[in-house]
Amino acid sequence: MLKGIKVIDFTNYLPGPFATLRLAELGAEIIKVEPPEGDPARHMGISEQGNGLVFLANNRQKKSISLNLKEKEGFDTALKLIANADVVLESFRPGVMEKLGLGYEAVRTVKPDIIYCSISGYGQKGSLSKLGNHDLNYMALSGVLAQFKDRTCKPVHPSITLGDYIGGFAANERILAGLISRVLTGKGSYHSISITDQLVSLLGNHIMVEKEDGKGTGIKVLNGSIISYALYETRDGRYMSLGALEPKFWANFCQAHGHEEWNSAHFSATDDANPIFQELTVLFKSKTFYEWIEFAQKVDCCMAPVLEIGELSTNPYFREKELIFASSWGDYQVKMHSDLELESVAPPPQKNEHRDEILNNILI
Repeated sequence: MLKGIKVIDFTNYLPGPFATLRLAELGAEIIKVEPPEGDPARHMGISEQGNGLVFLANNRQKKSISLNLKEKEGFDTALKLIANADVVLESFRPGVMEKLGLGYEAVRTVKPDIIYCSISGYGQKGSLSKLGNHDLNYMALSGVLAQFKDRTCKPVHPSITLGDYIGGFAANERILAGLISRVLTGKGSYHSISITDQLVSLLGNHIMVEKEDGKGTGIKVLNGSIISYALYETRDGRYMSLGALEPKFWANFCQAHGHEEWNSAHFSATDDANPIFQELTVLFKSKTFYEWIEFAQKVDCCMAPVLEIGELSTNPYFREKELIFASSWGDYQVKMHSDLELESVAPPPQKNEHRDEILNNILI
């Protein structure tokens, strides 16, 4: 779909590389410009072979060239790359690319129709824009982290950097919109992606509800407060998700257990004072995790197991889609677009691996 589109990727760590991995899988050519010491992600979560797992997970199907942008040779090469490209993606602190002479206003003089996208924590302007922060900070400030609390209302530290991924998705959305706009108008465009702002954009329902009734946990039927849409512990200490919001699904669940009298309790509270909730809790603890999985596949009631990461690659659903696959270079990778066939998959590049190829192409 994006064959013939060339992206110059100045990003490191996660949001940008995740974005360009998704573009690469759609057919775009990604030229990863790394500093002399390489993307710091090459040293995050070291594998037995000494490779950074974060880098390996997000940089397949890309070409690498190492440039010192503070030196004339590196700067000149970067400018030539941009002049031959369609898209620039960067994730430095606001103002850094401008200081290097590679900001949008500078590069559009050599490539007027460039699509230029900047990813940052708080945007390019404003009182917080120059501060250094990470995903946990963006989630905290945005209000998203407050949606993950235990029963004592203590925030739970997430083990996935949601903001980084959301920022990557948002960057791709704007890049693709920019490419379409260029087809329609012939003009390039600049796009600033604030990860914090993108996280806040997820909270439209929550903000609306809070303004209405003062509660900051979103729509009541979706926040674990009703028995038909909740998590339940099994006999062996695992958990199942029940999402029987529609009457037909709740009726199917109740009927399968011979408890039609529970139908009227469809939207009752997950409160220990609720006798139906107590009975449900006991019911779920009467069967093992795998017994409930078997039940969920037979009874149409919107139920699914809470799987652990190590179970995904062997789960039938993901296996039939080949969503998680063993790579030819010895690790496991995740497809970005499950409905697309991967014609060929190149391994994550060694630092500066494609320098000669890239330079030969821009010197033509």
